[in-house]
Amino acid sequence: MNDWRLTDQKDYLSGKTLLRAVFHPSETNDHEHCSFCWAKLDKDCPQGYCTLDRYHWICKNCFQDFRGDFAWTVSPERNEW
Repeated sequence: MNDWRLTDQKDYLSGKTLLRAVFHPSETNDHEHCSFCWAKLDKDCPQGYCTLDRYHWICKNCFQDFRGDFAWTVSPERNEW
């Protein structure tokens, strides 16, 4: 697939289990960015998907666009929305 959003994400996001999560700002971190399109996940747009360690975040649009190519599963537990 030729898409401007794809760089080296296959190296660290292929086959991962993700959480449907709400980003919660803290004193040291007021936002995260989608690992694909760099959309901001913050208090105004808090819902997305993240790795179990909450290190990598994926917006809902990119999740829909790439879920098949990356063979993600969504954890049936610990989902927040």
